[in-house]
Amino acid sequence: MRILAAGDHFVAPELFTRELTAEIGTGHSIGELRLDWPLTPFGPVSEVDEASGDEDTILSALEGAEVCVTQMGPVTAKVLDGAPDLRLVVVGRGGPVNVNLEAAKEHGVQVCNTPGRNAAATAEYTVGMMLAAMRRIPETSAALAAGRWAGEFYTYDNCGPGLDGASVGLIGCGAVGSRVARALGAFGATVLIHDPYADQDALREVGTPVAGLDELLRRSDVVSLHARLTPETRGMLGARELALLPEGAVVVNCARGALLDEDALCDGLESGRLAAAGLDVFAVEPPPPGSRLRTAPRLVMTPHLAGANTSVAHNAARIAAAEVGRFLRGEPLAHRVV
Repeated sequence: MRILAAGDHFVAPELFTRELTAEIGTGHSIGELRLDWPLTPFGPVSEVDEASGDEDTILSALEGAEVCVTQMGPVTAKVLDGAPDLRLVVVGRGGPVNVNLEAAKEHGVQVCNTPGRNAAATAEYTVGMMLAAMRRIPETSAALAAGRWAGEFYTYDNCGPGLDGASVGLIGCGAVGSRVARALGAFGATVLIHDPYADQDALREVGTPVAGLDELLRRSDVVSLHARLTPETRGMLGARELALLPEGAVVVNCARGALLDEDALCDGLESGRLAAAGLDVFAVEPPPPGSRLRTAPRLVMTPHLAGANTSVAHNAARIAAAEVGRFLRGEPLAHRVV
């Protein structure tokens, strides 16, 4: 069988190949393609979102392939039309947003993803972002690097709040949110959770479920987003919702940029009503040169790195290879979405 390992500079094609060989042996032809993400940001390609590369490049690499293992490669209707031998696509990420699922179904191509591959990494980063924003770590580090001992950050008005004793509201509590909740409990925070789709008894094991989003916001010193981006959740934290937060609250988003109204966030930071914010994701990535985010005070920003550590890359390749092994052995696929 011919397999295409379409990796990038995070989950490298040779990493896919190594895990595939460990899973299925050496009796198959594995071709490699390296896409340019994350050195070049992902974006829409034809009708799919968050893809890297172009249709013609991946089409050429897919010639004769029955299986494609990729993280960011665009699997569009055009690609599926031009790859008649293709039978399985395994996407090495939590959501197969780079695949046209309807077209895959029409072509009889099965599609799998690798859920949970970066849950631990994203949870760790989220807590780190809270601490960085609340304790003003980037500002103080920059001051010291510039040769200034910024003693004013030890004053009551400038030192920032802590997690011990704080009420932290989590919007969404799946694989990432539940890990964040457990970590926050160890810090001594009171964890409030709004997730109408989760089992409420399971939520009680890591925090206190709150039925209404408005109530959660009114009670939260810190609010952190962990929801999936859907038509219902897009812009779920806007000016009205941010105004419900207590004076001096902190907002953190390491989920999806479009969950949050960035202009409303900037309004809150510029007015001083919000104490700080931490963003790893943005409505447009990277934020354009004229974005207010670039000049907003007390805002910590990182370029969509929460899910990036070396363990995640190995997890993605390992989970993907296991799916290919199941496919070749005729076993049910563990993470099939189509």
